[in-house]
Amino acid sequence: MLRTLKIAMIVMLMSGLGIGGAQAQGVDIKLTIDRQIKAFQADDFETAFGFASPNLQRLFGSPDNFRSMVTRGYPMVWRPAEVRYLELADVNGSLWQKVLIKDQKGVVHVLGYRMLETDMGWKINGVQLFSSPGVGA
Repeated sequence: MLRTLKIAMIVMLMSGLGIGGAQAQGVDIKLTIDRQIKAFQADDFETAFGFASPNLQRLFGSPDNFRSMVTRGYPMVWRPAEVRYLELADVNGSLWQKVLIKDQKGVVHVLGYRMLETDMGWKINGVQLFSSPGVGA
C-alpha cells in the first residue's frame, strides 16, 4: 500500500513538472487497446466499437458490422493468447502503437494501432497488420 502511494506521488509530481507526459500518453493508449481487446474476448462488440474513432464508427455503422470485420479479418485480436506492447511512434503526426499478438495456435502477429486523441480520450483510428515474424516469440 505504501509503495503504491509512493509511486502515485512520483507520477503526479512528474506529470506536474511535464516530465511524464509522453509516458502517461503511452499508458493511456495501451489502456484503450487493452480495454478493446478485453471487450472482444467477452464478445462485447458494443463496448469494443466504442473504442473505435468516430471515423471508423461511421465507416462500419454498427457494432454488428464491426464484429464481422474483426472476427473475419483480425481473429488474433478477437481471441489472443498473448498481447505485448512494443514501441509507440509518431509517424507524420499520428501516434502508432506497435503490438505483438500471439494467437491461439502460437502464431505471432505484429500490428500497428493508429491512435487518435479525442475529447472522449484515446480512440483507435485504424489497425495495420504487419508481416508476421513467424511462430513463437
